[in-house]
Amino acid sequence: MRVVVLIPTYNEVLNIREVLEGILARDIEGLEILVVDDDSPDGTAAVVEEMAASDARVRLLLRRHERGRGRAGREGFLAALEAGADLVIEMDGDGSHRPEDIEKFIASAAEADVVLGSRFVPGGEVLDRGFHRDLLSNLAKWYVSLVLGLDYSDPTTGFRAFTRSALERIDPKSLLARDPFIVTEVLYRAHRGGLRVREIPIVFCNRRHGVSKLKLSVLLKYFYRVVRLRFAAPPPDPGAFTKEKE
Repeated sequence: MRVVVLIPTYNEVLNIREVLEGILARDIEGLEILVVDDDSPDGTAAVVEEMAASDARVRLLLRRHERGRGRAGREGFLAALEAGADLVIEMDGDGSHRPEDIEKFIASAAEADVVLGSRFVPGGEVLDRGFHRDLLSNLAKWYVSLVLGLDYSDPTTGFRAFTRSALERIDPKSLLARDPFIVTEVLYRAHRGGLRVREIPIVFCNRRHGVSKLKLSVLLKYFYRVVRLRFAAPPPDPGAFTKEKE
């Protein structure tokens, strides 16, 4: 099985080497790492290129146009599918997601289409994180459950796995979000498409270095976008990607 670990990055030069080394140290057959970097001015891409030169399992997709977390995720999904991925595991590049949890996603994907890494199911844990951040996460959880019907314990988690067939049904080519809202857009499509979604416990650690990109303005925009998504026209035929390949 070909497992692609997808990591969108922007200004993670202080974290990315340790993250990649942690993943490469795992004994995972068919492993590839795809780092999608938005031309970070701090030199993140240079570190990834250096590691890719010495380990063929590492690949860099450098983006210089249409920057944004949503666009990076969209292009990463498409590149993983194009590379023949059977399973795509998406995680952050700031050290908040532990490489040792990756095997749990692989095992769980045998019985689910989408696997969510949850901080809030039994066995899940949050380390070194302020009370206000957990409060925001719980508020977002309540809000997306109310508006979108996404009744999951951790719907905004960025540590997730998708089988190939699930991604083809979600149809990443037609995703609209340019920013971190892609996390909710993708899960909503999975929910509406009747895909099997399973949550597994993860240990979430506060970022190792640098500053979080979450701001109040981003949160307020997120709440507005949830309502827009709820009442937007349905996405194109979820089989569009598959049909294009035929």
